[in-house]
Amino acid sequence: MAQTKRKRRTKHRGNAAGVIEARGRTGRKPTSSEKAPARGSSASRNSDARARREERLNRPPSWRAAFNRALIAAAALFAISLLLLHQSVVSAAVLLPFVLLIYAPMGYYTDLFMYRRRQRQKGLR
Repeated sequence: MAQTKRKRRTKHRGNAAGVIEARGRTGRKPTSSEKAPARGSSASRNSDARARREERLNRPPSWRAAFNRALIAAAALFAISLLLLHQSVVSAAVLLPFVLLIYAPMGYYTDLFMYRRRQRQKGLR
């Protein structure tokens, strides 16, 4: 079979590792109407995230949040005791009220301590 004499139109971009690198723009620059509108600068997104974090840290602790965290911890302990420690479902379920009874107040008072410390450092109390 005869070989064609036609030249390759684009350069092969693969390297020794087989990764194909992007070539980048080679044509004309797009006009302002062709450009996609910017979705918001990263500085404004960072300031929004910073403001949300600041608002969350300035919120006083609640028993509800502490109880929800205790429920998550109890569910995790239940799963660990079933899967890793090979306990029966009944013996694992017996631990749940004790975990809630210990974790909820411990979480609330830890949050309260951290909240008061943060407020004291800011000079608000």
